[in-house]
Order: sequence, then structure tokens, then C-alpha cells
Amino acid sequence: MITGNKGEWSEVYTLLKIIADRQLYAGDSNLNKIETLIFPIIKVLREESDGTYEFSYDNDLVFIRGNGEEFRVPIIHFQKHTISLLAKLQKETCATFSIPEIETFINSFNCRSIKAKSSIKSDIRIVIHDQRTGTNPELGFSIKSQLGSPSTLLNAGKTTNLIYKINTNLSEEQINAINSIDTKSKIKDRLKGIFNYGNFLDFIKPESSIFENNLALIDSCLPRIIAEIVLLFFTSDFSKISDLVTEITHKNPLNYNLENNHPFYEYKIKRLLTDIALGMMPATVWKGELDATGGYLIVKENGDILCYHIYNRNEFEDYLFYNTKLETASTTRHNFGTIYKENEETFFKLNLQIRFL
Repeated sequence: MITGNKGEWSEVYTLLKIIADRQLYAGDSNLNKIETLIFPIIKVLREESDGTYEFSYDNDLVFIRGNGEEFRVPIIHFQKHTISLLAKLQKETCATFSIPEIETFINSFNCRSIKAKSSIKSDIRIVIHDQRTGTNPELGFSIKSQLGSPSTLLNAGKTTNLIYKINTNLSEEQINAINSIDTKSKIKDRLKGIFNYGNFLDFIKPESSIFENNLALIDSCLPRIIAEIVLLFFTSDFSKISDLVTEITHKNPLNYNLENNHPFYEYKIKRLLTDIALGMMPATVWKGELDATGGYLIVKENGDILCYHIYNRNEFEDYLFYNTKLETASTTRHNFGTIYKENEETFFKLNLQIRFL
């Protein structure tokens, strides 16, 4: 019996629904369909443990080929199981669960798992027909579902810590008093404690040199911009990326010439979010080479699936920019949020984690 969480079962739902629909709708920054941007589906490819399975169409039949076998399944069966699977996902409250009737259906054409093969970076690949160019590109997608808990875009780690220097030395008694603050919002309260002594924070560098260089490869100013945004997050009520960038633009800490309304901060953060979505990880040297995952399929709460792809870069960037936020990760696991001393100077680390709304 296969068991999985909502995110994992959403991969099966996506497979069944896009095959049943025979088309993909592009989405805008507000998760609405772009009614004029529809991609007819030529075929769908999914990696199973025993190889690639290809789903194409033969009139009202879905033609499935893989591992030397062929199946023909009426498309109405995909439509019927799509509806029942969505109903199950919308009402299910358990962390993990099985759905025997769906398992039986996918097993009938030799799909044995609810997740794509783990060594493949794309959850699914789709050959679409682009009516504007007359071409049939094969596009890779990662599946993000709103039917379960929001997923992370950038996972926290010690590699995403940012180091700030406290401008004047605090006494041991002051340091101990601030570090002992253990409220629900302890990072914000510890920062208030630092500022209450008349101090401020000077950004030094990211803790990880690889992450620092990854950011600088995208844009040489990104380490400083990220440091300003993270500090603003921990010292304000802003958490959405778009709101934080708007506020940082007003403050203009890098002193850009804004007289002609160039969107310096927004542009650079969109570049960062896009590169993270397409493969940049803090602990791995980023060479700017996109992996097979060129975009996202978003499963909305009502079951609609929207397509965001680097193929339509503006919509993809806007989706990431307006649908992500910063959040506070575990301070103990990632070792940040505590005043510490090195060479008689005092420092404080903050951490970057980005999650979808």
C-alpha cells in the first residue's frame, strides 16, 4: 500500500489532471489564469524506477508507453480519477495516508510510485505546442501544491547565516541579559535589546563563502541587499518579499540613483529568486547553469493547475516575487540569533529562509 502526504499525492493529481485536461494555462502574479496563454499538451513524460513513461493521445485514448510495454486508457478514466483524488486531498487531515482506488488505477499502467524518481530534478516533463512560434518544446517542471503546507523556496541552514558586527562592545552582563531573552519573538526582542544600548549592526559577510560568491555571481550587490532585507524582516512587521523590497527601495541603503524610477532592488531580488527556483543552492557552487527544472506547476486549493516557466520569464519572476516571504528558522539548529565575541569584538548572526505564501 502506497502512503504519502498531500504534497506527494499532489504529484499524482498533477499527472492525472494535466493528462485529462490536455492543456496548460499560464498563471499571472496573483495566481490567476491567463486566459489568452494556453499551451496544448502533446505528451507528458514521467520518470519511474524502471525508466521513462510517456503519455500521449490517440483520439479519446491516452497512449502510455514505457519499459517495453504499451497501454491504452480512455481519457475519461483520467478525468474521473482526477475528480475523486482532488476531493480526497481537499478533505484529508492526516499527515500521511493511502488512497487505494487511485493506487489501483495508476498501477494499471505500471506507475508504482507517487513521486517521480528522486534523481530527476524535474517532477514532470511536458511537451507543449507553442502556438506563437509553432514549436513543440519539452519543458521541465517542479510541482508545488497549495493543498498542503506551503513549501520552501530556499531552505535555511548555517550556509544562509549572515554575520553582522555590533558597532560598540557590550559588557558581559549586557550580552548575557540579551542572550537570555527567550520570548516567542526572541530574535526581534534580542535585536531591540542590542539597539536599546545605543548600538547598531554593520553587515560583514555571509557565513558561507560559497553562498556569498553565489550571490555575487548573480549580482555583486546582492550580499548587501539581502543583508538589508533580512535585517528589516527581523526589525519590522514586514515578511512578504514584495513588501520588504518596497520598503528597502524607500530606504535605498545602497544609494542608487532612483530619480528615473529604475527598479534596482526589485530587479536584483527577482533575479535571485529565479536562480534559486532554477537550481541555485547556498552550499553548492552556482555556475549559472539551469537544471532540468525550468519552472513550476502550481496546484491551487480549488484544483486548478497553473504553469509558470522560464519560457515565460516575466510571469515566472512575478509569481516568485509576489508569492514568497521570509520566515524565522530554528535558531538552535542553524546557530544564529545569539551575541558572540571574536577577538574582543561582538557579532550577531541572522538567517535567511524563504517560503511560499
